[in-house]
Amino acid sequence: MKPKLSLAIGCCLLLWFAAPSMADESGSVTVFAAASTTNALNDVIALFTERGLGTGVPSYASSSTLAKQIENGAPADIYVSANAKWMEYLEARGLVASGTRVDLLSNRVVLIVPADSPVEAVSLEVGVDLAALLGDGHLAMGDPDHVPIGNYGRQAMEKFGAWAAVAPKLARAKTTRAALAMVERGEAPLGVVFATDAAISRKVRVVGRFPADSHGPIIYPVAIVAGHETAAAKRFMDFLTTPEALAAFEKYGFTIR
Repeated sequence: MKPKLSLAIGCCLLLWFAAPSMADESGSVTVFAAASTTNALNDVIALFTERGLGTGVPSYASSSTLAKQIENGAPADIYVSANAKWMEYLEARGLVASGTRVDLLSNRVVLIVPADSPVEAVSLEVGVDLAALLGDGHLAMGDPDHVPIGNYGRQAMEKFGAWAAVAPKLARAKTTRAALAMVERGEAPLGVVFATDAAISRKVRVVGRFPADSHGPIIYPVAIVAGHETAAAKRFMDFLTTPEALAAFEKYGFTIR
């Protein structure tokens, strides 16, 4: 065999054997994340890619839906929940990689109306009559039996003594973004969403903010899914706590924990 040909074959073999590790170093990360993180996390993933750390493929839905999908074997690498309950659900089933959970973000719950609504400020406190404000309309909110924002909203309205009258008027949405869309389209005169959802829309106005002590603490935990502790997943988790990633979350109104 001629020296030049031998050298060429040797180089090709070297590249072939190196390819798997190179792919690992620039691999893709599948991120299952709560719908309320959509805009912020899209920006974070873009930054992650720009820095040459890998690529991210997000899948957004309610935290409960995503947790159930992971439980059923969906190929998620990272899970971002809008409350601790569903992260704990996966932890109890051994589906979260040990030692990887980080309680990253917090949020606020707000009451919104369509931008052209005559409703002004609403004092969200004991005695508030949300049912009267709704009239014949419905309150758009994530399903309180499954969606974190709905659970927080129900807790608050129970504390105010308003839940019994509001519950029959509830328009149960699959995600907080779906509830936001209903109010944007004028299909519901009132909606309960996260403050970060309201902040991205010019078609709604915030008319009330639920006191932080009217519901359980809002925690957005993040973790690597068990069995998916790849180099790329670990890089992504590390990147989430960098100043530039945290600034992206703060830009959309999240509070860093």
